[in-house]
Amino acid sequence: MNDSTVNANSGMGTLFKNRFFQTIIMSVLFLQIGIWVRNYSILLYVIEKTHENPVAVSMISVAEFVPIFLFSFIGGTFADRWRPKRTMVWCDLLSAISIFVVLLTLMLGSWKVIFFATLVSSILSQFSQPSGMKLFKLHVPEELTQMGMSVYQTIFALFMILGPIIGTFVYQRFGIMTAIAVMGVAFLCSAASLLLLPPDRQLAEQEKKTTLMGEMKDGFSYVWSSKVLTLLGASFLAAGLSIGLTQPLGVFLITERLGLPKEYLQWLMAAFGIGMILGGGLTMGVARKALPQVLLAVGMSASAISFMVLGLSNELWLTLTAQFLAGLFMPCIQIGINTMILQNTEEAFIGRVNGILNPLFMGAMVVTMSISGWMKANLSIVFMYQISAFLLLVGILSLMPIMKPVYVKKETSEEI
Repeated sequence: MNDSTVNANSGMGTLFKNRFFQTIIMSVLFLQIGIWVRNYSILLYVIEKTHENPVAVSMISVAEFVPIFLFSFIGGTFADRWRPKRTMVWCDLLSAISIFVVLLTLMLGSWKVIFFATLVSSILSQFSQPSGMKLFKLHVPEELTQMGMSVYQTIFALFMILGPIIGTFVYQRFGIMTAIAVMGVAFLCSAASLLLLPPDRQLAEQEKKTTLMGEMKDGFSYVWSSKVLTLLGASFLAAGLSIGLTQPLGVFLITERLGLPKEYLQWLMAAFGIGMILGGGLTMGVARKALPQVLLAVGMSASAISFMVLGLSNELWLTLTAQFLAGLFMPCIQIGINTMILQNTEEAFIGRVNGILNPLFMGAMVVTMSISGWMKANLSIVFMYQISAFLLLVGILSLMPIMKPVYVKKETSEEI
């Protein structure tokens, strides 16, 4: 056993002994069960009720993603103003209450209220998620941050495989009423586990009399004045444009490039999910030594190569391999992004930084998703995948000026 393996094992042991990390992982497990049961149960229920009406099905995505644009920055700003533990507990409790209200309404006969469950929990997550990042900054030692993010993302990757299975099983075996009850209980269990977190600290900054609009303005100024965060935002923008362009095209890879039935799309998704699980585990091994910006650049480079191969491939095995590699390196992107935000943002601004960068990525993705169909009608799918790869390369180039270690030092609170 070499020194790096010993160090990795030692770091992992220290990480899992951390009370905050134990608690937040328990909460995430409950939340993932609730979210995936919600996603698939509601999807299958709406499909069944509307006889596969595409407008009704698309409204599920609207309820899930629109709050990211409308509430992400507002939620991040309030997360910086409020106590993070209390915010997370209340968000989970309110999500559970809203779900039980939906259950009661369904019992009375109005099925359309089902969209309300997705909408409310999606809105509340815009307040809860940045609070979790703040607690990560407070309670996880900086040298373990990247490893912690690796474990965190591996759980998300695991549920990309297990989540649809769990959600579909619960709905098909027990029906929508039980599925909604499972959602509510999962959110309540998450809230209960969060009560084990260390008490919130009463920070001096929280006692200052500042206005909401003033703090929003300060958030934009903070990101703009930080070279690292500005370049990370540019990389976010390029990645969002790239991913949005190819997001709706997977089925066309199967039917047009490979000449196979559309049902083969599930194998493409499975290859990506398996790659993500393995990638998360492998990234844990290098998390303590690799710079987050290097992880991000490596992940984006691998994705660019994968996109080029996906567009050009006429063989199923090659397409699946490229999709697997894209999934294998996806954790590098996610872990690199979250670690860079945590390392280069002061605790008081974490919510607002998340609230600015996340909508930037999502907004760019939605823009190219909205024109992807028109481009597909006028351009070849091969060319579109090459454009997507090029956009990722642009994102990589934007990171080049910050390839050296750059972070906010606790003792100086300045970038070096």
